[in-house]
Amino acid sequence: MEETYLLNVEGVKKKILHGGQGELPKLQDGSKFTFHFQTLKDDFERTVIDDSREAGVPMEIIVGKMFKLEIWETLLSSMRIGEVAEFWCDIIHTGMYALVSRGMRRIAEGRDPLEGQKHRCGMGNMFDYHSTGYADLDELQRAPQPLIFIMELFRVRGTAGWLPEREQLGQAAQLLLLVQVEDPSAYKRDTWAMSKEEKLAAVPMLHSEGNRLVLRREFAQAAAKYQEAVICLRNLQAKEKPWEDGWLKLESLVTPLVLNYCQCQLELGEYYEVLEHTTELLQKHNDNAKAYFKRAKAHAAVWNEREAREDFQRVAHLDPAMAAAVKKELKQLGERMRKKHVEDRKRYQGLFQSSQGL
Repeated sequence: MEETYLLNVEGVKKKILHGGQGELPKLQDGSKFTFHFQTLKDDFERTVIDDSREAGVPMEIIVGKMFKLEIWETLLSSMRIGEVAEFWCDIIHTGMYALVSRGMRRIAEGRDPLEGQKHRCGMGNMFDYHSTGYADLDELQRAPQPLIFIMELFRVRGTAGWLPEREQLGQAAQLLLLVQVEDPSAYKRDTWAMSKEEKLAAVPMLHSEGNRLVLRREFAQAAAKYQEAVICLRNLQAKEKPWEDGWLKLESLVTPLVLNYCQCQLELGEYYEVLEHTTELLQKHNDNAKAYFKRAKAHAAVWNEREAREDFQRVAHLDPAMAAAVKKELKQLGERMRKKHVEDRKRYQGLFQSSQGL
């Protein structure tokens, strides 16, 4: 159930998080999917873009009605009732997401999803699409990227019960129906479906579990626990104003988790990932000696001698208590670089002699 596998669709990967019941639904035009979804960026924090649970109601789309995000119909068609699945979708499938999300958000806000588009020619609509009215969606329009969709399928049924007054909302609303709340299927709740209180409670448990796995030298599993804890906190942090008290309090919990994650990646030899995440951390906290130390070790591992020395020197300056460790690392770096230079000279000398013999 944990295995990630490809659907028979280019640019899509699927992972089942919770198995469903029965056979795959038999679909026909007019069938309706009722489901919850969450849309995330494919980044370290798995930044949440949209979450139907935030609005308190699931989503509904109709088969065969040319939903703008065509891939969703394909994804849902691969699910059983009660199933929860995570789908990674490449850019070829996500280019329209910003416009679809805009419509969903407007409906959730009680606004007309076609606002600003009525009685316009095609060029007028293109101009309107220049800005969605939401900064994060504008970013997606400017720079399309792969997205992750987590979906929980509640029900598939025919068109009975279709409400005429909803049809009057216009085509976009028909394709983006938000319906009455239904009880979610019973399953062990994953991070994405947790409430604020549940996420806060999960973080120390995930942190502790990660530490336990590190002691057992199960670094890949430990890294996954630290990452999940960071995702919980980043999701909560997204609802706070940057650099204000609530945001800073959550950031203070994020920082040690990211450092622990980076230590696991050092142990696993994923040096460029360490460089990426420590650099991102230092952009916010440029006085964090531990982040410089881990970045320095990653630089040293990939032969970036100058960058490694600069970071080690920053560590000694920021935290004199780490001076002895820095001295040891610099000595090892010097020995490794000298050995590499000797080996390089021998290699180049051998190549030069071989070329002369030709």
